[in-house]
Amino acid sequence: MNTTERVIVEQFPFWEKAIGMALPKVEADIFVFVGCGTSHYVAMSLASAFNQNGKRAIAVAGSEWALRHEAYLPNIAGAMVVGISRSGESTEVVQAVKTSRALGIRTLAITCEKDSSMAKAADLVAFAPTHPDEGIVMSSSASLMLLMGLRMAGVKVEPAVVAGARAAVAAMGEKALTVTAGRNKFVVLGGGIYFGIASEGALKLQEMSISVSQPFYTMEYRHGPISLADEHLLAVMLYSEDQSEAEEKLVGEIRAKGAKVIGLGGPGDLSLPIATRGLQRSLEMMAAMQILGERVANSKNIDSTQPRHLSKVVVLG
Repeated sequence: MNTTERVIVEQFPFWEKAIGMALPKVEADIFVFVGCGTSHYVAMSLASAFNQNGKRAIAVAGSEWALRHEAYLPNIAGAMVVGISRSGESTEVVQAVKTSRALGIRTLAITCEKDSSMAKAADLVAFAPTHPDEGIVMSSSASLMLLMGLRMAGVKVEPAVVAGARAAVAAMGEKALTVTAGRNKFVVLGGGIYFGIASEGALKLQEMSISVSQPFYTMEYRHGPISLADEHLLAVMLYSEDQSEAEEKLVGEIRAKGAKVIGLGGPGDLSLPIATRGLQRSLEMMAAMQILGERVANSKNIDSTQPRHLSKVVVLG
């Protein structure tokens, strides 16, 4: 077990602390979640969670908000910008928060480093320490920032989600290789809050195992991308609670074309249960996707502690 995998399986005590910690009370006419890479995908999931809980929200890549905020929100009155960054030092996210402050927009930092540049620049800070051994690949930190954001959206995150995520990680770690063998194309499917998780899951496969992978909105998969489904494809379905029958039908179509499917929360060649209900289910799915990336890396003899061309923090000169 390398350090990447150890951090994934050891992240859950940090979740338990974050479930009970005090967080800022946030109100705004519209929330703008900004982040880069993994943090952008967390932003996408949180924007969906806020909307589903009656709080208007959008997600924007950190660089895009800093450079052209007016392309995403022409009227900034009543907005709050929420910067998401593990280190709080990612250049574009720090710029996005500082630009927002200069425009008179209230800001919140969600981070794992309370004394970071982003935290110092923001009006409010939500902070949870991550696993001290986390390396370049974000796992524990991504889960924690998602967890904090869900709670601020009004989602009740129950202790049962910790046990569920532990079980999902253990099952995926034990069984994933039974369906990944011989597969060199990967897609992750999800809708609503799960599209951000699907995007992050695809990124984990890319950076950890150097595999070509793509996320798609579930029901969009038939509209072109399914042309690539064959005996070389592995698809991961992140089942929702409101469209599971339609999603199961799509899984059947994908499997009929020779692809293998991992079903998180529903049927597949490998079916892994999701223990909890509601939007907190996204936490279990995120953790399971982290260990899937590691197992595919294992199968290709790739060291995920040193992902190619990447650094822990992207700081631009």
